Amino acid sequence: MTDKDLMTPDHILARIYAGILGKAIGVRLGAPVEPTIWTYERIRDTYGDITGYLKEFRTFAADDDTNGPLYFTRVLRDYGLDFTAEDMGKTWLNYAAEEHGMYWWGGFGRSTEHTAWANLRAGIPAPRSGSIEQNGAAVAEQIGGQIFIDSWGWVHPGNPGRAAADSAKAASVAHDGEGLEGARFVAAAVAAAFTAKSLREVFDAAMATLNPESTYTSVARAVESFHASRSDDWRACREMLGAEWGYDRYPGVCHIIPNAGVLVMALLYGNGDLNRTVEIATMAGWDTDCNAGNAGAIVGTLQGLDPSWDKYRSPINDLLIASGVTSSLNITDIPSFARELATLAWRLRGEEVPAAWTEDWERKGVRFDFALPGSTHGFRADAPNGPQVVLKGSAGGEEGALEILLDRMERDQPGRVFWKPFFRRSEFEDERYRPMLTPVVADGQRVSFRVRLDPWEGDGHFRIAPYVRRGLSGHLEGTGPWQVPPSEGWGEIEFDIPAGNGDPVDEIGVQLEYFGRVKFLGRLFLTDFRVEGAGHRVVDAARSVQEWDTILQCSWNRGRWTLEDGRIQGHTATDADLWTGNLYATDQSVSARVTPLAGRSHLVSVRAQGTARFYAAGLQDGEFVLLREDFGTEILARAPFEAAPGKELEVVLEAVGDRLSARVEGGPSVEAACGRFRYGMAGLRMAGPGRMRASRLEIRELV
Repeated sequence: MTDKDLMTPDHILARIYAGILGKAIGVRLGAPVEPTIWTYERIRDTYGDITGYLKEFRTFAADDDTNGPLYFTRVLRDYGLDFTAEDMGKTWLNYAAEEHGMYWWGGFGRSTEHTAWANLRAGIPAPRSGSIEQNGAAVAEQIGGQIFIDSWGWVHPGNPGRAAADSAKAASVAHDGEGLEGARFVAAAVAAAFTAKSLREVFDAAMATLNPESTYTSVARAVESFHASRSDDWRACREMLGAEWGYDRYPGVCHIIPNAGVLVMALLYGNGDLNRTVEIATMAGWDTDCNAGNAGAIVGTLQGLDPSWDKYRSPINDLLIASGVTSSLNITDIPSFARELATLAWRLRGEEVPAAWTEDWERKGVRFDFALPGSTHGFRADAPNGPQVVLKGSAGGEEGALEILLDRMERDQPGRVFWKPFFRRSEFEDERYRPMLTPVVADGQRVSFRVRLDPWEGDGHFRIAPYVRRGLSGHLEGTGPWQVPPSEGWGEIEFDIPAGNGDPVDEIGVQLEYFGRVKFLGRLFLTDFRVEGAGHRVVDAARSVQEWDTILQCSWNRGRWTLEDGRIQGHTATDADLWTGNLYATDQSVSARVTPLAGRSHLVSVRAQGTARFYAAGLQDGEFVLLREDFGTEILARAPFEAAPGKELEVVLEAVGDRLSARVEGGPSVEAACGRFRYGMAGLRMAGPGRMRASRLEIRELV
């Protein structure tokens, strides 16, 4: 394969997909044995030679190692392809909620990310926010400089120099010194992996981006030298690292240098094999999920999709859960995320982006084509009376489809195959990074997909019917008739998601039924799955519940949001926000029945793209106002209106194109023109200390 062949859109997409899977596999493998409870010796004595996952998860929850790659490249969307460190600092503030989700909030002066965030919040811009001058070397040189940085390699395929430069700029928000060396090494290695023919080429390309006098270079060369003399004994190399480069020699909670040694060791001793690389990184101890995640990202990108990964890949099931404030983005399938990064990569190269990728760029819904080999896009199967329904990843290509093996189905043993656009807290065993989840779909949207049956054995009495399930009640709601899928050509299924009156959809799929006399064996194929169009969302406080310190379906930042007497109540000593809806919703009408209880500001927000970028309207300082927030507040329109405390009023805020309009029950209407924010979520806001109630929050998408 020539270098030209390696730089096609399809190749770049496939390698990014493989790299993200490698990252996810490494993080999931290493997470159960993170320090400080788990030491190298304890892992060795307890698990011996690790060759599989140490813990099974029904759904693997958010982790800081995957939060960063998912969110930090959004700086390229918000500020353009030639971003600055200061832009990156604003991105940190905009997408992270205060002291929950996203990072390890381990305390100012202890957690590097917490320290940098607090500096940014205090008005100290990047890169000073992460500098040694501001924070000292111990804080600035912790491991975070490299663990969030993989995406900068994926968006610069085959260009390790540019990947290293952009990663250092991105990492400078929180890191300096050796921390930036780690950023350069990881991003450059990922970028080089697209075209390299061996792990050695990747290593050399990454090392070429480092300061040869840095400690990072020294520990990497020490591992390289040890490997050259004892290439068959990684444990001996780990003993060397413990003796000469261990945690006892470096300050802070999780310094980058010992972990850099483990990362390089896993890469060299893994020799380009993903499985062995992440296993070594996990068995080596110290920051296991971070090191295995970085190593997996690099080697996954280099090796490309391989059948040997199946034991690790299958449980990942293409699902990525995150915990930023834009909560509809926190439920992501890996092929779609890979497409987003591939689109950025192609734009950064100055090339024309494939049309289908451009359509997906700000899609208010989903498009699953199963074109990537082995991809499932997060689909699941459930057959409670027996394991007769088995999902197999797509074969890939233009006719990619999810393969559903129907293994000896019997009468009265129904099953279902589905995708989950929403999750409840009970579906996770791990919640260290507190995911905040909003349903990816809404009532009224159009669902479509195609199916085909390949019957092997049976008497022709197999059939399917589309359905949705509700997340609060668990009710399965049929959305179309039972039908026998065609075995020649594809059958089309289309339906609109019915109104749920505040009960969100958490499954979309097909029910399976067989009522023949002999066992059925065969395959069902599903492809071209889409959810599109305008949706309607309701958060009805009277029937909602609280989960993860928020209201079901909502994310939040600051203050306290609870349910009391069938109402949403917000209470804050600073400012506070609650959001729901789709991040890519454009034209929409948002209404809420708001009761001001205390304080000066009680607002409804629209087109919210994070904590600091949105429009809002409502009651503030004795006026009815329409404002824009963009790291500072600008009043766009105002009218006198004094609201009586304790009186419930309906506030309506609409955004249609560049036109914003708002009205309040019994009061004035205001409007303004502004095109700065084209899409975003919606919710409730208090711009200062106070308390408010809302009985119902409703979002009606207009397009």
